[in-house]
Amino acid sequence: MQLTDASRMIAGAILITIVTIQIGGWFMTKIARGDVPMTDFQKSFARAGHGHAGVLVILSLVGLLYVDQTGLTGLGLWVGRLGIPVAAILMSGGFFAASAGKGRTTPSKLIAMLWVGAASLAVGVLTLGIGLLTA
Repeated sequence: MQLTDASRMIAGAILITIVTIQIGGWFMTKIARGDVPMTDFQKSFARAGHGHAGVLVILSLVGLLYVDQTGLTGLGLWVGRLGIPVAAILMSGGFFAASAGKGRTTPSKLIAMLWVGAASLAVGVLTLGIGLLTA
């Protein structure tokens, strides 16, 4: 099984983003030690954002192994290829953005990023799954 050039390039870019997740993990240790003042709400959203980033990046890489094995073409192929990585950015970013600000105890309107990311994830995995089932 060989990746197309497009999937290979996207996989390479995704792998490079793992360094940012590592930095986020280091920042999480500062939060856990109490070095960064945050509300309980902000701590929970930081954990959720970090966790979603890691899981969805791995799922993105797995999806790229499969997308070129489908019969998807055109827009469907690109939705299957990019739906999950876009979700990783938007969902984790939504957690962080919605909880940003000194003393915040409820999400800001930027929580919408999370829901757009969830839609991207749903569309991406459905497209990829249907593409594999019909290949």
